[in-house]
Amino acid sequence: MERHAYFDNAKLLLIFLVVFGHMIQPFVSQSQPIETLYTWIYTFHMPAFIFLAGFFAKGSGNIAYIMKLAKRLIIPYIIFQIIYTGYYFLIGKSNWLTDHIFYPHWSLWFLFSLFCWHILLIGYKKLHPALGISLAILIGVVIGYFDQVGHTFSLSRTFVFFPYFLIGYWASMKHIDWLKNKFVKAASIIMMITAAIIIYHSPGIDTGWLLASKSYSTLGMETFGSITRLTVYITSILMAMSILSWVPKKRFMYTSLGERTMYVYLLHGFFVQFFRQYDLLHIDHFIDFLGIIFISAGIVFLLSSKWVISLFQPFIELSMDRLKQLFRKKEHDQNVRI
Repeated sequence: MERHAYFDNAKLLLIFLVVFGHMIQPFVSQSQPIETLYTWIYTFHMPAFIFLAGFFAKGSGNIAYIMKLAKRLIIPYIIFQIIYTGYYFLIGKSNWLTDHIFYPHWSLWFLFSLFCWHILLIGYKKLHPALGISLAILIGVVIGYFDQVGHTFSLSRTFVFFPYFLIGYWASMKHIDWLKNKFVKAASIIMMITAAIIIYHSPGIDTGWLLASKSYSTLGMETFGSITRLTVYITSILMAMSILSWVPKKRFMYTSLGERTMYVYLLHGFFVQFFRQYDLLHIDHFIDFLGIIFISAGIVFLLSSKWVISLFQPFIELSMDRLKQLFRKKEHDQNVRI
């Protein structure tokens, strides 16, 4: 697909919120406003991200595509699972050896689940959109009753988050344009404010419902967990629509950073885990909060830089094209100076 500034702007906004959300997570129990903001962000940031992943999965289906996808997702997953294990050991994280290869470290679950979503799409794309989405939601609701389905193999998140991916697959540019309708944008403001007010006046909401990696019994609602999950589905879909309706279509000088979100997603954990392990960040004043916003933005910009992408491309894309280009450019510049 031809690159569209809207999607790069959306991905850049969402990856910033992923980083920022992880940065403020240790402080949610200290401040109700921070807890509200954290929960509010989690109602939509991954559903919206997964929706966009589904939107760009139009070519999914044949064996060649799946094999290419395995190279793009499964191999980097294994590489970073090993790298994060070593990193946790180096910084003294106590549970570095308790997780096996199929118990995803940090945010690596997304790679495993994204691969599975493409596999599931082979069958679901043959169904009528309404039937397929309804079936995906039904499975996402029912799966919560099985304690065996959890973080291992990212099974719980794969099934619970799949409806967002499937909705994205069936969405078209007409649907995206509909989100930019003035009525929709006005309604989205009401939705976002209402969600914030409800979250603020409902302290102690278990964000495990939004993370989708635990069973209902683990979340303390074994009998009526399905009702809560349906509520989460409705809320997340409406919130994702609300946020995406306000993403600008205009291209800005930083829009191109939205092309490199996978690098930010995979690498920001090194910063966040380091900060957490050594207790380097604190929020005692509003200035501290602003500082974390700037640090989060700095991490996004740093991990989107050409130097970082060139250095980590062999691990993420299994390619050394950018490193070769850098060396060729360096040799060229030296020859010019000579």
